[in-house]
Amino acid sequence: MTARLYLGHGASGNAASMLPHVDGLKRRGIEAEAIDLPKRKAEDAVPVWTSSVPDGPGVAVGGHSYGGRVASLAAADPERRYDAVVLFSYPLHPPGRPERTMARVAHWPAISCPVLLISGESDPFARIELLNESVKLLPDARLVTYPKLGHTLKPVLPEVLDLVAAFLTEVSERR
Repeated sequence: MTARLYLGHGASGNAASMLPHVDGLKRRGIEAEAIDLPKRKAEDAVPVWTSSVPDGPGVAVGGHSYGGRVASLAAADPERRYDAVVLFSYPLHPPGRPERTMARVAHWPAISCPVLLISGESDPFARIELLNESVKLLPDARLVTYPKLGHTLKPVLPEVLDLVAAFLTEVSERR
């Protein structure tokens, strides 16, 4: 059985802003649910995440930007077990502050499950050359990028959701 995917929203959104992802994944046979997160530092939102999202077999996590960062921080916790992590437009650094990249990925080597990252190549929150380099910190990762897209994947959302569904199916077949 394919893992159920729990998704966090971006810093300016809420669970309802993830409904296109949730509904699109459900149409592809993937159970998905969006989680409301507090609007604060990602590290401070992890306890809310872990109290709202189960862990163990059959659970995958992820989200858009801030929500993906919160999910990745939870996935790096050695006490949590997820089947996979899916990161949409991961906020590698604040716009114009690429020197902050290491602070945003220091936890990545501790993520032991497969990770799918999907990003626009013109995302001001993730310089593509830094993203390509940072992905190497993840033990089991796949990066898919889209030219000319910034911090949103809406223009290619159907294709992105096809990728996510295929990734989660592949991960479940490996278990």
